[in-house]
Amino acid sequence: MKLSAFKLELPEDRIAKYPVENRDESRLMVLHRDTGEIEHKIFKDIVGYFDEGDVMVNNDTKVFPARLYGQKEKTGAQIEVFLLRELNAEMHLWDVLVDPARKIRVGNKLYFGEGELVAEVIDNTTSRGRTIRFLYDGTDEEFYKTIDTLGETPLPRTIPRETEPEDRERFQTIYAKNVGAVAAPVAGLHFTQQVLKRLEIKGVDVSPITLHIGLGTFRPVDVEDLTKHKMDSENYIIEESTAQIVNRALDNKKRVCSIGTTSMRALESSVSASDRLKANSAWTDKFIFPPYEFKICNALLTNFHLPESTLLMQAAAFGGYDFMMEAYQVAIKENYRFYSYGDAMLIL
Repeated sequence: MKLSAFKLELPEDRIAKYPVENRDESRLMVLHRDTGEIEHKIFKDIVGYFDEGDVMVNNDTKVFPARLYGQKEKTGAQIEVFLLRELNAEMHLWDVLVDPARKIRVGNKLYFGEGELVAEVIDNTTSRGRTIRFLYDGTDEEFYKTIDTLGETPLPRTIPRETEPEDRERFQTIYAKNVGAVAAPVAGLHFTQQVLKRLEIKGVDVSPITLHIGLGTFRPVDVEDLTKHKMDSENYIIEESTAQIVNRALDNKKRVCSIGTTSMRALESSVSASDRLKANSAWTDKFIFPPYEFKICNALLTNFHLPESTLLMQAAAFGGYDFMMEAYQVAIKENYRFYSYGDAMLIL
């Protein structure tokens, strides 16, 4: 398929600036692939679409405050440093993006806060990418606490407003556990303890995997031929317990619903020769776009994504291209809210 096939006229006011007050009261569009029916619900209604023995797989990655603002040594110029991934915990080596990049060269020192953190630039990686080493003598726990204190919630720049203190709690799922993501698995932002409890009472298994979301998930596609687009690698972990629960559901012809495209990428990256889920700890750069034959997932919960994004392409691969593009036109007409803080879509 071509990039241009995923162009949409999305009014700017459809991008949600803020989440709804109550997580489970966002809207929910339900797509039935077998009949072509489109339903309009509230998120808490999702419980009615699942039965005993069905499985939902969530991504328990935890967003850390990855955006730091520092000053360059000598000039005092303000520099934004976006932490992408830790390369070496012992040496405090990180892959980062810097802005403005033209001012940052190898050997420069950067100061954060009142000097609580100092970093030295040791390598150039891409036009905006750098490798930096934090010069820190405290314990690992103290280092990460300092990052947590000085860092800002990495709200996507596509959301047209400044980050606010409330984002630290709202741009995080209620089941976030394993620190390592620079963006939230946004389909999971709609869940509340009440919804999870109702699913549990009904006999639905909610099982975790971990995929640490990097910025590559949101990197614009700049090639018309989608086969030439390369995804950045992201680390994922699938425990044996989750693999067993998912495989039992598949054997019993139950629903296996991926909560979000990130969970789905991990699940579809770890398939056995018999089309069952394998426990695994690995990296994936899997790019899913139409046409694609899904081996593990037979239901998907996702948000409404931006035009020409890899997330929209993956949703279209699952829901069917024509049906998905029809649903997006309906969503625009019906004033659904798009993007990270927007509404949800359940594809059955």
